[in-house]
This record gives sequence, C-alpha cells and structure tokens, in this order.
Amino acid sequence: MSPALLLVVLLATGQSAGTGTKDCWMSCQRHVTDAAQRARACRACLPGGRVDAWVGALEGMRPSNREALVSARKDADWRVRWAAVRADARLRGVTERRLLAEWVASTPASSDLDACLTAARAAVEAGQSSADFLKDAGARGPEAAARVWARREGIRKALELELYAEDATVRGTALAHLSGFLGRRPARVVLDALGSRPEAGDGITAGALKVVAERKRTSVGRLLLDEARPADEARVNRLFAVYSRELEALQVDLAGPDPLQRRKAVQSLRVYGPLARRELEHALEDVDRWVREAAARVLADAEGVGLRLAAERRLVVGDATVARPWLEAMVHEKGCAAFLLGAARETQLPAALRGDALSQLADCDEGSRERFAALALYLHDSQALVRAGAVRALGALPARRTEVAEATSRALEDPAPEVVAAALEAVGSQRQSTRGDDAAGLLGSEHPVVRAAAAKALEHIGRPLHVKDLAVCLREDPVSSVRVAAAQALGRIGGPQAAAALSDAAARDADTHVRHVSREGMKQLGFGL
Repeated sequence: MSPALLLVVLLATGQSAGTGTKDCWMSCQRHVTDAAQRARACRACLPGGRVDAWVGALEGMRPSNREALVSARKDADWRVRWAAVRADARLRGVTERRLLAEWVASTPASSDLDACLTAARAAVEAGQSSADFLKDAGARGPEAAARVWARREGIRKALELELYAEDATVRGTALAHLSGFLGRRPARVVLDALGSRPEAGDGITAGALKVVAERKRTSVGRLLLDEARPADEARVNRLFAVYSRELEALQVDLAGPDPLQRRKAVQSLRVYGPLARRELEHALEDVDRWVREAAARVLADAEGVGLRLAAERRLVVGDATVARPWLEAMVHEKGCAAFLLGAARETQLPAALRGDALSQLADCDEGSRERFAALALYLHDSQALVRAGAVRALGALPARRTEVAEATSRALEDPAPEVVAAALEAVGSQRQSTRGDDAAGLLGSEHPVVRAAAAKALEHIGRPLHVKDLAVCLREDPVSSVRVAAAQALGRIGGPQAAAALSDAAARDADTHVRHVSREGMKQLGFGL
C-alpha cells in the first residue's frame, strides 16, 4: 500500500487521539526515515492498532534501524518511548530496565522529564515504585531512580494535565499512573485534583475515576466511600452530582420494554456501586428473571461482599419476595444445591421462602443424581408451600423414573391447590403427554391457581381432543389469568375449533390482555387480524 493511499485510509478511520490508527501512523512517519522500512512498519498500524504498534514491526527488520528507535524516545506518547527502549534493549542484548536507567541518567537534567516520566509510568505498569523498578537496572539504576524522584513534581503535573485529556482512556490511564507513582489511592488523587480545578471539569475527572474503577473491577462509589474524609465532603458532593446525572440518564434504559436492554442497563450500574443502590433495588423487582439476577449480582458487588453472603443476609429478613431474586442468582453459583437445601431446612423461615428455595433446585445443576432423595422429605412436609416447592423441583428430573412419576401422581391429588398447581407445572415442563386428560379434568377445579396451571400444562401436552374444554374455559372462566392461559394453549394446539374460540375472545372478552393474547394466538395459527 502506498503512503498516500495509507493516509487516506487512516484519515477515514477517524480514530480518537492517543489510541487510534491515525496516531500510530503519524508517529511512525515522524521517526522512520527509510522509505522501504517506513512502508512496512507503518502498515502495522492497521487496523486500529496501538500507537506503538509500528515499533514492534520495525524491530524484526534487517538491517536494524536504531536511529528510528532513538528518535522514538522523543515521541509525545510515553508508550512509543517505552516501546522504543524495549526494542532497542533487545537489539543490544541488554535488559530493558538497564537501558531505561541509562537513558534517564545520561539525559541532561534540564530535559529529562520525558525519560523520567516514561520510567515512572513503566514502573506503575509493572506494579512497582520507580525505585524498586530501577533497583536491578545495573550500575546506573540508583542514579536513575533518584532522578525520577527529583522530577516528581513535573511528573505529577504532567499526569494531572492528562486527567483532562479528551480521550477517556488516556484520562483513566493517567489517573492510574499518578495514583501508583504518588502511592495514593485513585480517589484521593481525584479529590486532591478537584481542589485546584473548576467545577466545569468535574465530569472529566469523574470519568477518569470510572475508568480506573472498571479496571480494578470495583466501583466509583466504593472507591470514594473507602477514601473520603469529612473535609472532602464538598468535593465528594461534586462527583456525586456528576454520577447522579449519569444515573438519571440511564432511567430510560432501565425502564425500557426490552428485557435485554434493561439487563445491559443494570450491568452498566456496576461501575457506580453503592451510588446506584436505589436503581438496583428497583431492578430486583423486574418482571424478567435475568434482569433480577443481574441486579442481585451487581448489588452484591456494590456491598463489597460475595453473592452467597449477600443472599444469606436477605434470607435472614424472612421475606420470600425479598429473597427470591437472590435465590434465583444463587442457582448459577458453585454450591447452589447445598445453599438452597440449607435454606429449605431452616424451619424458622416462612414456608413460602423455603418452598421457593426448593423450586429453584430445578435450575441448579449440582447433585441432580441425588436430587429425589434430597426432595423426598419435603414432598411430605406439613406446609403446603414447602411441598409445592419440592414438587416444582421434580420437573427437572426424568419423568420415566418410577419414584418421580409416583410423586407427581400423589401431588396431583394433594388437598392443597398450591401443590396441585406445582404438579401441573412439573407435568408441563416434563412434557408428560399421557397426563393431558388429567390436566384437562382440572380445568374445572374450584381453585383459579389450579385452573391456570392446568391450561398452561395443556399448552405443552394438550391434544386436539382437549380443545373443547379449553374453549369453554376461555369463554366462561371468571378469572382473566385463567382465560389468558387457555388462549395461549389454544394458540399452540390449533385447529378450526381453537381458531373460532380465539376469534370470539379477541372480539368479545372484557379483559384487554385476554383480547391481546387471543389475537396473537390467531396470528400464530395463520389468521391475520
């Protein structure tokens, strides 16, 4: 590719400063003077490579171009300077730290800021202080370390200036490096920097702290709460104001109609941590299970504890509604079976909560071979809601197993409607087509919860001979939720009689939801409305 054509491609990418293809190409053009090597080296900038990508490409060329590497030490981007030092060290057969120390120590004190800044940032990247980083850098290591420390005020100012760079990644990296170099926490660096900066730039500084929080897999709320002191109140409030505006902007996605969109919005709350508690607690009540589970996980992170401990705290409250999202989230954790069965054994907990814990076992992959033996005790529990939870868990076991089939049959005859409804759920999830007549017979139950569960089971195991009973249910049942389930089952089974029943409900039913589901059922059967 010719340099001119390459330039057109690079300019078309429109990459942001500091990280994009364009900056890599411009850096390469500045330092590589040999035309042939320039064409080959600069090509490494495509597509969207790091700003120092060309240095690595140059290193493998023969003859070696040390002049370009020496020139690259004067680049404005520290990554290019550090890459050039490392590449030159390999060519010379010395360690990169030794060559770095020689560069720092041999540069005149009046112009050594770039060298010292490169050493300071390379040390932070390695997780060390500059003194430790240069300690084993040969004879000039101590001298270089002293030079870096003597330049600490200039390094601090240079990195603080980058905190207000246009590129968010540059800001985050500068904050991380400044924090490591000064030996202070990132939040402390930000709070100190706010003291000399106008409020108009608070959004930029707050964004830098977010980048660092994401890299550290924590949150800005946690970073600030762990570091803030009473004297910092005004500055902390300035940052909180920025984050509050961002959280307010997320409300549209958090309340959107698409569950996937809401789930992504909940995940985006992770970086705010405790600051997003209100939004996360609201998401725990979402109609979508996966949104609730995501909210529980993010909220546990915000509290600085593991999911299991956070879930245990909710169990202590003793409210099944509060505990449910946490039980759902624990299903995918290691030790889920032991946790859920442990909750079921706690007889001081409400029966609804214990039953929920048992029902969640259906989605827990651990201990499935011994599952029936673990559930057997609860299938005969004195509390109906506990029995119902155990029966729902049966739905994940093979229906062909004799003990499972017998337990389901007993549950269908249980005096408690909650247990019968749970048995119908299990029958439907196991696709037990031989129990279709049993489900159809229960459409006449005196309990709405049983009638709705029977209709839902027939959605999976119903046959044309069950359409008549479902049609009567759709036309005459006084409970709208039962009629909705009947309409869904008719849309699944199909046939002329099912279509007629759905058409009549779509036109005449008093409930808007029933009419909507009936119309959708008609569409499913190929009838446009």
